[in-house]
Amino acid sequence: MSNDFLGVSVNIWIIIAGALVTYATRVGGHLVLSRVKRIPPRVEAALNAVPAAVLTTLVAPAAVFNGPAEALTLGICLVIGLRIPMMAMFGIGWALIVALRAAGL
Repeated sequence: MSNDFLGVSVNIWIIIAGALVTYATRVGGHLVLSRVKRIPPRVEAALNAVPAAVLTTLVAPAAVFNGPAEALTLGICLVIGLRIPMMAMFGIGWALIVALRAAGL
């Protein structure tokens, strides 16, 4: 059984399809919001919460499944993220996870 479709690897087709779907969702969101003159406050609040929700879906599994270093780093970043700018929190979190992994946690 061949992994080619129309002479191109199926993996390449999957990458192309993923890129097209990603582009369509971005353009679709832009087109929908360009038709609205004023964004209702609830929609704006929901849109502002999207990055945090996406980041949570990426980070939470690491805290649960990877080990104590990741869980400790995420907990510390959660606490310091309430007090310092986000980029500083990312920098501290990066340094902390590197140090904890180097220490063997």
